[in-house]
Amino acid sequence: MNDDRKPWLIVLLPLMLGLALAAGFLAGARFGTPRVVNTGLFSFHRDRPIDKLDQVIELIDRNYVDSVREGELVDQVLQDMLQKLDPHSYYISAAELNAVQEPLKGSFMGIGVEFSIQHDTIVVITPVEGGPSDKLGIRAGDRILSADGKSLAGVHVTNDEVMKALRGDKGTKVTVAILRHNAKPFDVVIERGEIPINSVAAALIDPDGTGYIKLSRFAMTTEEEFDRAVDQLMGLGMKRLVLDLRGNGGGYLNAAKALCDRLLPAGRRILYTEGRASPRKDLFAEGGGPLTSMPLAVLIDEGSASASEIVAGAIQDNDRGIIVGRRSFGKGLVQEHMDLPDHSAVRITTARYYTPSGRSIQRPYGEGIDYDDDLSERFDHGEFLSPDSIHVDSSLRYTTLNGRTVFGGGGIMPDLFVPADTAERSAYLTELLFTGAMNQFAFELAEQERERLEAMGSPDRFNREFALGPATLDRFQTEAEKLGVRRDPNGFARSSRLIATRIKALVARNIWKEPGFYRIALGDDGIYKAARTALDQATTEKR
Repeated sequence: MNDDRKPWLIVLLPLMLGLALAAGFLAGARFGTPRVVNTGLFSFHRDRPIDKLDQVIELIDRNYVDSVREGELVDQVLQDMLQKLDPHSYYISAAELNAVQEPLKGSFMGIGVEFSIQHDTIVVITPVEGGPSDKLGIRAGDRILSADGKSLAGVHVTNDEVMKALRGDKGTKVTVAILRHNAKPFDVVIERGEIPINSVAAALIDPDGTGYIKLSRFAMTTEEEFDRAVDQLMGLGMKRLVLDLRGNGGGYLNAAKALCDRLLPAGRRILYTEGRASPRKDLFAEGGGPLTSMPLAVLIDEGSASASEIVAGAIQDNDRGIIVGRRSFGKGLVQEHMDLPDHSAVRITTARYYTPSGRSIQRPYGEGIDYDDDLSERFDHGEFLSPDSIHVDSSLRYTTLNGRTVFGGGGIMPDLFVPADTAERSAYLTELLFTGAMNQFAFELAEQERERLEAMGSPDRFNREFALGPATLDRFQTEAEKLGVRRDPNGFARSSRLIATRIKALVARNIWKEPGFYRIALGDDGIYKAARTALDQATTEKR
């Protein structure tokens, strides 16, 4: 998926326009003398579509009524052409390439702060531990007023503007104006450095020995981060593991393979890939370590895709653990990343993933299928609420290692379905979430009580001792009104428990980062609770 092969199509790229990507689709093109057609304006080779594409672009350049930005036109042609193949083949311009690759590389270059825009002011949520800002003493709650003299405080400042101002090449410097509570503004010169993007969002353990690892992506650093999390939890007495892959859109195949190496016994098939020009390739687990026989539950939902589905499918087909949640996204196409000479790139589908039982996890696409609206259609059909609403193609029947029946047709069906919780949902709650009202209120609450909260020492103590009383929740509704969210007594009454839990979890995030958030949120998480119950039952049955 991410090897270093340089396909022959790159060698044939026309230097003038970079359009010979199309040559990759002409492996069987004739190399004899082509027939030439003269249009009066231009001659082109009738039998070679690649020539036609080049020549039409040149015709536009020579004869079009207005000036044309040739590079942008070529980029659009490439993107449109690749998108007609399948939903996951695409072109990446040179300008976009770095931003696309950052989350999978596991790092970016910058000053190392997590920030939020509050009241048109950039507020430091937390400095990244060990990063440039942390080393200079920048604190949570500091306001960033400007960068290199350019004001970053004021109406309509955007995340994109902030990142452009603060990110940059390693070793470059930026002068940042900081406003700290009860102090005059001061300047700090920060040398940009490498800032990690974590794969493991949280690693927690409950008193009964249930470990929880939230994995947000499959990146270059995933294997190392996962091992550190496991070592930490094993040191605290972990006896069983809940691996949370919800919302994890995937990433590198190698990272998924490394995870399966730790979860599956040696010799078990993880998956195989196969395509028209890609012979079948099987991947097997190397096994070893304390997790290969540890009770295991894997959490998935409609946001779990690609590498997440590889792991879930391998666990399910090998009867290694229980899959809990809702049907996964259904992305089972293998892309090869190919760099082009102008520092742009293409990712072209070369094969399909198949689970150990032989299932393709790719959901249907093509003519007459609205691929992008699939998740909305699932909701409209009631799939998020009942497994009976899920369309199962009975002809795509497969068998797991121990003889259980599973189905193909798109995505991984969980062994234990947990419906989306709609009983306490309301339009008022939705509006609060979309406006960011809860995030802003939680930040301000954390700032007001930071000293007292930090003195609690841990998210566990905070969870036991901190509560949002009626007066605080009333003040929250007042603050939300200032952001345009009108009071809704009925909506609040229906969603008040969820609102209080969410704000509390966000306060914990401001103090203890992601582990703080998940420690609170898991207490109200139906899928996590169902996984805990299933592991309890499995343990009891073995005794």
